Amino acid sequence: MSAPVLETRGLAKSFGGVQAVAGVDLAMPRGEIRALIGPNGAGKTTFFNMLTGQLKADAGEVRFKGERLSGLPPHAVWRLGVSRTFQITATFSSLTALENVAVPLELGGEPDALERARALLGDVGLGERAHHYPVQLSGGEQQRVAVARAVARRPMLLLADEPTGNLDSATGKQIIDLLLALNRNLGSTLVLVTHDPALAALADRVIMLRDGRIVADDMTNGSGG
Repeated sequence: MSAPVLETRGLAKSFGGVQAVAGVDLAMPRGEIRALIGPNGAGKTTFFNMLTGQLKADAGEVRFKGERLSGLPPHAVWRLGVSRTFQITATFSSLTALENVAVPLELGGEPDALERARALLGDVGLGERAHHYPVQLSGGEQQRVAVARAVARRPMLLLADEPTGNLDSATGKQIIDLLLALNRNLGSTLVLVTHDPALAALADRVIMLRDGRIVADDMTNGSGG
């Protein structure tokens, strides 16, 4: 069996003496899609924030292709081929939607950055909003910009928190199609925190967290992977 592309070992975090994540072990092969679900307070957000490096673990580590991600600065994680998108959108207020999506492409030296960014905005239904600034976009539109930017450099690993949250079903399907294309065409590994049953059903496996522990990690009948 090949080594996992994403692995957590004994990942744990407490707040004020209350254990939010309790020694989670996880191993994912390349190209797998896993949906992370669970009730409010289950530890999903804490676990996700440790995966993305936004939160320092009290114990344990996160590894990507055998390299420890824990403690690496964001630019170093990005250069490894890891991309992240969050439920609370993070767009650059001084840049248009098109420029926001083009940023990682330009940093990566892609010669046709604006053209690819424009195509990605079209993929998420924002082709006509390319030259609008975040303040001129709704929260759902900003979320779509953030997803387009996250997939722009074709990451090997994408970590996404509620990528279809606050979106209507038609727009949510556009986002799902974009994520599945990334997985199918490039073999990207996806970890998706979601309350969306349609998205969870398309994963290869669904992880259920409760009280900071994985209580189920089951195969689905979906078409993910």
